[in-house]
Amino acid sequence: MDNRTHATNAVAGETATVAGWVHEIRDLGGIAFLILRDRTGKLQIKFEKDEMDDGLVETGLGVHRESVVAVTGAVEEEPRAPTGLELVPDSVEVLADADPELPLDPSGKVDAELPTRLDNRTLDLRKPEIKAIFEIRSEILRSVREYFRSVGSTEINTPKIVATGTEGGTELFPITYFGQEAFMNQSPQLFKQLMVGSGLERVFEIGPIFRAEEHNTPRHLNEATMIDFESAFVDHHEAMDVCEGTLKAAYEGVAENCTEELDLLGYDGFATPEGDFPRLTYEEAIERINATGELDEQLVWGDDLPTEAEKALGADVGGHYFITDWPSEIKPFYIQDYDDDPQLSKGFDLMHPQMELVSGGQREHRYDELVAGFEQQGLDPEQFDYYTRMFKYGMPPHAGWAYGVERLVMTMLGLGNIREAVLFPRDRQRLSP
Repeated sequence: MDNRTHATNAVAGETATVAGWVHEIRDLGGIAFLILRDRTGKLQIKFEKDEMDDGLVETGLGVHRESVVAVTGAVEEEPRAPTGLELVPDSVEVLADADPELPLDPSGKVDAELPTRLDNRTLDLRKPEIKAIFEIRSEILRSVREYFRSVGSTEINTPKIVATGTEGGTELFPITYFGQEAFMNQSPQLFKQLMVGSGLERVFEIGPIFRAEEHNTPRHLNEATMIDFESAFVDHHEAMDVCEGTLKAAYEGVAENCTEELDLLGYDGFATPEGDFPRLTYEEAIERINATGELDEQLVWGDDLPTEAEKALGADVGGHYFITDWPSEIKPFYIQDYDDDPQLSKGFDLMHPQMELVSGGQREHRYDELVAGFEQQGLDPEQFDYYTRMFKYGMPPHAGWAYGVERLVMTMLGLGNIREAVLFPRDRQRLSP
């Protein structure tokens, strides 16, 4: 099959072998058409019954939809065909027959509920508009990696099985590791910080994280793919610059390289974010949210932002924006506080008008202050000795952030459920496929 011609690469006047799935069969009596689909598109196969071998016609028209076939024949111009071309077969080989009773319709003529689609994801992705989501996701990752390299960042891979949780608490999946308790990692946070203290200095990672949160919402997952960044010798403002750069690079890559996929999804004018993202302090954000009048109760200093608050502020701002200078008590122990105001942290979030995308900040690189932060949040520094010990050996000032690929895809494409942006979701109800 390596020498096959893809459906959209067929050339009139040439003999070609195409292979793919039977998308549809249209029998008009003396003439019939098999529509073959591969990853590039569709090609019409024409059967003139009276002029062809009966066995060839029987094989070509007797096959079930979604069966895999290889067809060899002459490619001819046909203005009435969907692509202006058709193939007249000399041979049809059925490579794999499909059951006539399909659990969902890959042609999209009959809708299926999301649970049915996720149960049969392989069939679901045969629909061009669903496949388009994952082509766009792939382009996002390619563009982000390219941007990271342009700013001198090295890609790393950190452990997903750990002895202690990144942030402690109950949001951990325990596993048995050769007779002792271990956990699926919540984040590469501690490891990437250790790397900025090494000779690498500036690193990024794209990989899975696991959170045992008891939620069941359209925008949460228990296994997600995170884009993480950490750099030595930068502060939280410079980290936000890189964060903004990756997001714009992702949008620009999709706009440039995914025009067909955007068309399939109904985007006429796909807009990439322009200009600098506004940077509101937490205090300013609270004031603007309260001024909208959208919340039943006014927010006060120290409140986290509920979903309705995020949406109210997002509508008010009208685009991506940062919230900076969060209260220290809300942010994790590794976020550095201002020396002149310990109640205020150097943490930040990047927000889409609909939801939070990124959490980040400048990290505490001083050993004594870091250990004090552990103790303030009720964590035992001894359990994190592999991490804290390295801060005794010359840890530079550093900052970083992380955001979820699925949330980025979801907000970029306006998807109603985050599960649309992941091949095989893991949530409270779904462990298979």
